[in-house]
Amino acid sequence: MEIIKFVEDNIQYELLAIIWVLYFWELYLSLRQRKVMQDNEKYPEMLNGILSRDLYEKSRLYELDKSSFSIFQEAYTTVTTTATLLFYGFYYFWQWGACLVSQFGIDKNNDMLVSVGFMFIYSVILTVLNLPLKVYSTFVIEEEHGFNKQTKLFFIKDQLKKFVVSQVLTFPILCAIIWIVKNGGDYFFLYLWMFTVVVTLFLMVIYPEFIAPLFDKYSPLPEGELRKKIEELAASLDFPLYKLYVVEGSKRSSHSNAYLYGFHKNKRIVLFDTLIKEYYKPDEKDPNKEDKGCETDEVLAVLAHELGHWKYSHSIKFFIFTQISVVLNFIAFAKLLNYTPMYEAFGFEDSQPIFIGLIIVSMYILIPFSVPMSFIMTWTSRKFEFQADHFAKQLGRAEELKKALLKLQKDNLGYPLHDHLYSTWHHSHPPVLQRLEVLDKSD
Repeated sequence: MEIIKFVEDNIQYELLAIIWVLYFWELYLSLRQRKVMQDNEKYPEMLNGILSRDLYEKSRLYELDKSSFSIFQEAYTTVTTTATLLFYGFYYFWQWGACLVSQFGIDKNNDMLVSVGFMFIYSVILTVLNLPLKVYSTFVIEEEHGFNKQTKLFFIKDQLKKFVVSQVLTFPILCAIIWIVKNGGDYFFLYLWMFTVVVTLFLMVIYPEFIAPLFDKYSPLPEGELRKKIEELAASLDFPLYKLYVVEGSKRSSHSNAYLYGFHKNKRIVLFDTLIKEYYKPDEKDPNKEDKGCETDEVLAVLAHELGHWKYSHSIKFFIFTQISVVLNFIAFAKLLNYTPMYEAFGFEDSQPIFIGLIIVSMYILIPFSVPMSFIMTWTSRKFEFQADHFAKQLGRAEELKKALLKLQKDNLGYPLHDHLYSTWHHSHPPVLQRLEVLDKSD
């Protein structure tokens, strides 16, 4: 009984201890990776024929800058989180949310609408706290290394649109969650899980069609050799290609990508314009003006890799894994919904708001569960990447895929050397040297 009482009286400090342990673990890993970059200031001869000396140095300096920023960002986030917990930030945000909705004649005891007010206040505070970090990352680090293509006006409009869209989507979902918890009885967690599945599938449908175009321009890939060969590749695999887009990502960044999305017979392929050599046009401030982008056969190899993910149902497997994690979170939330010491630790002496309980459980109480789950997802993702590479190799595109991987590594200034422990914990995609090595092996 004394142990239980000790836990109940010290929940706040126990959570802070877990948060800081996790912070120091991340810091340790980051310092290991920095040591690799610092110890390899001289060009490693193992990279001969893979990366030029000039590009190696550029990628090393870029990675060092990103590492320094990441270390500061982690410390900044951990300190702000600590302050929020120590000074009962959530309680005050809740009170401010209640005051906000009361200005519209809404009862401060209306849990559902006060939660909406709380979410708005919390989002504004998070946006203000994180804005300096976003500005520095975009206009200092990315700008200095030639990746940022955003003007200040574009950036401001983009941030405002993201905030508005997130609020419009969040408010009705939040109200539905609270209604389900209040009216779902003893098995509300099952109804809540089913609701999140429906919402997730709905957002997967509407996001690429209606939300993503609010931020970037999507255009059909014009007729030509590339389009013809992509359609032939899709047909040879019975991939139900419905639409083929090019997204104008170059107005935002010179980083490149490609992805597939869609359900059943309505699959789409999206190519970033920065991926395709004939589309990429470096501007005068780009310090890396050498040719960028992939040739047609290299783009096809990248798509063969992405089609490997489709063939092996990797997205479906990730979705199922995520839903298992979500339902376990909701079960834990159901068990702790009326646990008074949990609310008291966050400053709520006289009330137990449903949404606050959900935040406490999902963001803090379940850290010992969510961190290992995240690691498992990262490990699984690396395994899936190797499988997709192997699929492209089976299609006879190993050499083109190797060329594409090297070009993408160069175009994105990816640093090729990694501390093993850091890479194992962080990298959802295997380092390029590992992928090249595996592609070179016989089946």
